[in-house]
Amino acid sequence: MNKTDSNVLFQLVFCCICVQVNTASAQQATLKEAFKEDFLVGTALGNAQVLGKVPAALELAAKQFNSITPENLLKWESVHPEPDKYDFKAADQLVDFGRKHDMFIVGHTLVWHSQTPKWVFEDEQGKPLERDALLERMRDHIHTVVGRYKGRIHGWDVVNEAIVTEPRDERKGAWRETPWSMIIGPDYIQKAFQYAHEADPDAELYYNDFDEWKLGKRDYIAKLVSNLKDNNIRIDGIGLQGHWGLDYPTVTEMELMFQDLSQLGVKLMITELDINVLPRPSRHTGADVAVRFQDRPEFNPFATGLPDDMQKQLANRYEIIFRIFHDHRDSLDRVTFWGVDDGQSWLNYWPIAGRTNYPLLFDRNYQPKPAFYAVLRVAEDEK
Repeated sequence: MNKTDSNVLFQLVFCCICVQVNTASAQQATLKEAFKEDFLVGTALGNAQVLGKVPAALELAAKQFNSITPENLLKWESVHPEPDKYDFKAADQLVDFGRKHDMFIVGHTLVWHSQTPKWVFEDEQGKPLERDALLERMRDHIHTVVGRYKGRIHGWDVVNEAIVTEPRDERKGAWRETPWSMIIGPDYIQKAFQYAHEADPDAELYYNDFDEWKLGKRDYIAKLVSNLKDNNIRIDGIGLQGHWGLDYPTVTEMELMFQDLSQLGVKLMITELDINVLPRPSRHTGADVAVRFQDRPEFNPFATGLPDDMQKQLANRYEIIFRIFHDHRDSLDRVTFWGVDDGQSWLNYWPIAGRTNYPLLFDRNYQPKPAFYAVLRVAEDEK
């Protein structure tokens, strides 16, 4: 071997060592440590995970995140399925897990038009309840659930998705028509926040919704927050769900969202972050669970795996988004991913059932994707 060959060999070996060191360093890094000076980084956990059926997911959650939110297990149909029956098994496990790992625990959600049993709004004859009866039922539920976790769950998504993105009837505005609003009236939101504060005066209280990057919806959220404050009702923050895509919202739309909502004097948090990489069957960009479409092959193009070019697009998108998050860290309190890994994501079955989506930072084997390292790079670059 001549001198030139020796130098080339040395350089190759040196480069390989550098790559290995950098990879090992990145693998040791965690999201919660990377952004510890900026905001909490959380994830949503489901029943199978908190009940110990997916230990690898729990291990990953404990390592990477410092905040947790229940995906479905504290929604009304899960925790209060029948009038005289509460089921706290999974929720208790989630809270115990969060406390064990010193996490900020969020309760999701107390009042929502979806995943609420039909009986909640009916009397024994199946007829719609009167206003006072439904208010009492709401109060009992909130006091029971929030009261059980008083001092242990630190913040609550009190009301979820009470505003529609695109009103069909301008006379009615953007307030969503639900059994809550139709039976109780528009003040049901005030009542929900009031009851939650009664049940735990120290817990933070949030309003949670999607599509806040759209100006019309932001206007109504501002009205809601102002109305609560004008009536001396506690509200601590707004949850921005973050069910976004590779091409929406734009950077400008995200910037305006943060700029406008930060003026309201409450905390902002990204509560349900995931990035859809599959074709959209319509112009719909929200997260309305009632929206459904029939499957066609062209809507599920990556059934066997996400190609490298798409991995790169996803990583670039996450890097852009987290740079915006970092820029607005003074008003942003928490960023929560809606799931631990791709296999858990609700985007595998919404708005089309049976698809294979790849919206999160960890794959179905709980391994970090290029998007994970892109997010860490943001934190490293900003030091």
